[in-house]
Amino acid sequence: MNDAEHTTDASTQPLEDRVNNRSQRPSSDAFKAFMASSWAPASQELPAEEAVAAHAARRRRAISEQFKGERLVIPAGPHKVRSNDTDYRFRPHSAFAHLTGLGVDHEPDAVLILEPTDDGQGDDGGHHHATLYFRPMAGRDTEQFYADARSGEFWIGPRPSLADLKARLDLATAHLDELEVAITKNVGASEIGGISIRLLRKVDENIDALVDTARYNTAQDPENLDLSQLDALDEKLAEALSELRLIKDEWEVEQLKLAVAATVEGFHEVVKALPRAVAHHRGERVVEGAFFAKAREEGNDLGYDTIAASGNNATILHWINNNGQVKEGDLLLLDAGVEAESLYTADITRTLPVNGTFSEVQRRVYEAVLDAADAAFAAARPGLKFRELHQIATRVLAERLAEWGLLPVTVEEAVSESGQQHRRWMPHGTSHHLGMDVHDCAQAKRELYLDAELAEGMVFTIEPGLYFKSEDLAIPEEYRGIGVRIEDDILVTADGAVNLSAALPRTADDVEAWMASLRA
Repeated sequence: MNDAEHTTDASTQPLEDRVNNRSQRPSSDAFKAFMASSWAPASQELPAEEAVAAHAARRRRAISEQFKGERLVIPAGPHKVRSNDTDYRFRPHSAFAHLTGLGVDHEPDAVLILEPTDDGQGDDGGHHHATLYFRPMAGRDTEQFYADARSGEFWIGPRPSLADLKARLDLATAHLDELEVAITKNVGASEIGGISIRLLRKVDENIDALVDTARYNTAQDPENLDLSQLDALDEKLAEALSELRLIKDEWEVEQLKLAVAATVEGFHEVVKALPRAVAHHRGERVVEGAFFAKAREEGNDLGYDTIAASGNNATILHWINNNGQVKEGDLLLLDAGVEAESLYTADITRTLPVNGTFSEVQRRVYEAVLDAADAAFAAARPGLKFRELHQIATRVLAERLAEWGLLPVTVEEAVSESGQQHRRWMPHGTSHHLGMDVHDCAQAKRELYLDAELAEGMVFTIEPGLYFKSEDLAIPEEYRGIGVRIEDDILVTADGAVNLSAALPRTADDVEAWMASLRA
């Protein structure tokens, strides 16, 4: 072959295939035959059913009650590309994980389908039969075993078989190759014997396209298909799946406790790392790294990007650049959470004096924030409205700001709807639900979230703060550059509230003593 022919041949190689050029994998028949031979057989022993299986089945049953006669499609989601041919670590959509019980046993491209049955003839006496569609382990005699960098066992390790996941989750399974038919069969208007689909959208664009095409192809009048009406159907499913997580079952609470315990360990490691952070030109990265190491050791990952904010950076609510210095005499605001292998995450914030001792002004601000948190915690019990937690906490902050002469109006004027001047220094909400997502249940209806009464089994944060920016000329100089937030994870019980993160010191005196003990 001459150079011209070689150039022409290379240019016809499909673009998507070119990323494999670096592997230089042989393609001879001899190589393929040899690779397919002499492997030990895969184990045929089935795993035991996992504790989460019964809980996941009850969740599916609850959703089944709300959508009788409709096919429900809940994707896990695909791999997400980080750069070129490298992907982020896969994490399934929380709704998929909640209904299947799959945590870190990642199944990219998997889809859970709840197929409608006659009333009461489905799983557990419900109205649907659930099937998990995924790509099982390829046989060691297949090319996929050694050639597929995304799913081949040679590249990513063993994968479960259909029988494995069925046994572990007590859930019917099927090969991903059968998915298209499972989604599209008999789709159409109910008056002509068809089945309506509800899809958890914006999780997997390929599934979105497949459902949209099926709807269009089976519509009686495709040209006038009301897409907004179909979107509304899908939004109702997303809403229901979110609201399903508002009350945590006992298994979920135990997972949150595990996440909190690992997070507490991570905070210990940060305090130990502070001398090294002070000595480093990007000390906030030292802090971030110390916590991240513990998150990967004890859990699956971070529940969200760590906020490691020192000095004036602590007044930036979502500071995740973490490229600043950590200086003696400053405060470090650490907002971090470990995500357990089940994908439940903690969310805790502590504000620490870098040198181990609060200054007089730092302590004053810290104790005001603690008073606000304690007031909200004391009031938290079944029957209190969720929004009232915020009102209780921010009123305490308004009172402290008035005592210090920082509030330009009276407390009553400030806390009125027409005032809110105190929110200059506390602009965020005091609480949010917590679970698989750090801001869990975010698609729930307002009346079931913000306007709802607290109920046994709810888990949420209480996290008031005060943030005095260094460029804020409305306050005396002594306050500028101080940011304080204290955040704990709260479980509502029949008798009141339990602070799941109480093992981490909260009072100024206890924080100083704790830091001293770790530095001894």
